[in-house]
Amino acid sequence: MKDEYQTIIIGGGVAGMTAALYLKRAGHSVAILEKEAPGGQITRTSEIENYPGILKIDGPELAFKMYEQVTTLEVPFIFQEVISLKLENDSILIDTKDHQFRCQNLILTLGRNPKRLRIENEQKLSGKGISWCAVCDGPLYKNKEVAVIGGGRSAIEEALYLSKMCAKVTLIHRRDEFRAENTLVDELRNTSNIKLLTSNQATKFIEKEGRLYSLILEDGSELKVDGCFEFIGQEPSTKILKNLDILDSEGYIEVDKNYQTKYSSIYAGGDCIKKDLYQIVTACADGARIAEQILKK
Repeated sequence: MKDEYQTIIIGGGVAGMTAALYLKRAGHSVAILEKEAPGGQITRTSEIENYPGILKIDGPELAFKMYEQVTTLEVPFIFQEVISLKLENDSILIDTKDHQFRCQNLILTLGRNPKRLRIENEQKLSGKGISWCAVCDGPLYKNKEVAVIGGGRSAIEEALYLSKMCAKVTLIHRRDEFRAENTLVDELRNTSNIKLLTSNQATKFIEKEGRLYSLILEDGSELKVDGCFEFIGQEPSTKILKNLDILDSEGYIEVDKNYQTKYSSIYAGGDCIKKDLYQIVTACADGARIAEQILKK
């Protein structure tokens, strides 16, 4: 395995793959390090209808098309988890469990992970009735009753997705208004097997025989379900960067208008930086602009 590249990208989501595509086409030596499946957040998305030029596509399919595009260009897609990185003279050293890589430029497209409620029995029942990915685990609940927690775009999209296979979906939201486009909210309200439970929230998960049995709600009632899906927001996956002092108070990577951190050789884009809009098209734009900055050097 080659261990030195002009640029290494940590994170094989949309932003990372776009940056790799632009760099490789310019004759740049580049590799991607990714600990999970290519595509990042979009692999957890059931249907994408706002990506220009494509009427409708599911997230995993779009992720594979992007992956196929960069690997056809012979960009190494290395499935290893980064455990540490450090600056050494004019290089950056990146350690995984089994290997050490060196590069002159580093692109961080680490993405975000789902936030958790942090209530009783949540961790214990993770994977035993509680999930953060409807695309991954929804088929396990065919013709069953599930709850979805959240009131944003993701929660609504996943509730609609689950309604196509589950007998009943109860959407629990702590407010009485939803944070999504009107067309989505209208579809939600008009779906017969979705029940809306607003101005309420889960306070405890009840276990029975090693699996989720029910939710205790803020109003004191109990909701029996076969499964529960949480979509209450995201937090950046940036814990490995704490030693570099490039994170804000919420864990997002701080960058300038050129996506550069306080280190001239380290860039960041995609969902791990603070921005107004987190969408596939904005992640693509981040990746392309970062590649442009590196190629200008």
